[in-house]
Amino acid sequence: MADVLSKGTFFDPVLVNDLVNKVKGKSSLAKLSKSVPVPFNGRKEFIFSMDNEVDIVAENGKKTHGGITVDPVTIVPIKFEYGARVSDEFLYASEEEKLEILRAFNDGFAKKVSSGLDIAAMHGINPRTGEASTVIGDNHFDAKTTQKVTYAAATPDANIEAAIALVEGSDGEVTGMAISPATRTALAAMTRQSGEKLYPDFQFGGKPSNLGAYALDINKTVSVGDVDHAIVGDFENMFKWGYSKEVPLEIIKYGDPDNSGKDLKGYNQVYIRAEIYLGWGILDGDSFARIGA
Repeated sequence: MADVLSKGTFFDPVLVNDLVNKVKGKSSLAKLSKSVPVPFNGRKEFIFSMDNEVDIVAENGKKTHGGITVDPVTIVPIKFEYGARVSDEFLYASEEEKLEILRAFNDGFAKKVSSGLDIAAMHGINPRTGEASTVIGDNHFDAKTTQKVTYAAATPDANIEAAIALVEGSDGEVTGMAISPATRTALAAMTRQSGEKLYPDFQFGGKPSNLGAYALDINKTVSVGDVDHAIVGDFENMFKWGYSKEVPLEIIKYGDPDNSGKDLKGYNQVYIRAEIYLGWGILDGDSFARIGA
């Protein structure tokens, strides 16, 4: 572990795997979709649209042109960074203690990366500033998904049904949905005429992993920016995300790396900084629908 103190080294592969597994466990988009390797120079995903139906041809019959449209989507990795100051006792701790500190940092970093992936890819927002990111541009669901249902708290299940109908009406397929805690609460409150709860699995903070035939995840990241209450669609096939396997790690001993105005040496501190490169692509906006305000 001694080399971990050198600038420009990387997280241990075990910590990287742990980091990514935690991201998959806490990010709605990572849970509902498939990850793909993303090299630093990007990755192209090709979407083939068959323009016609298959043709039945008689023996010795004439074959006709079916037609095809190819729409490539490039997944370009974006740098996500997080840093924190710790006591410079880290430098003199035993190897076991250093590893425990890095594991704790890794746990916190994973939580921030998982929510950051959702916030960025769902809403195009820089999680740190809360503002639209020019780096992301329009590569997010709020920009790419034009099919929208107006949210009604009294009938959240009808909203979801309407969103499914929009996707299927565009020849899309629904594989899952991400909903906000407010939508979960609205579903939990619905009752039959007899007073029996219509969706008891959502009561008291319940988080079922399915709703009807579809995979489900409940996450506050869905409603960041007060725009969306749910995103419904083909996450399995029409949303791809991935990461670069090398996660740079720096232990900085000098200066003011976070621009706080406090010199590290002057405050007996060191700065731990980690970066991860994440990329994603929405391959077909019409394969999704949003339920929003």
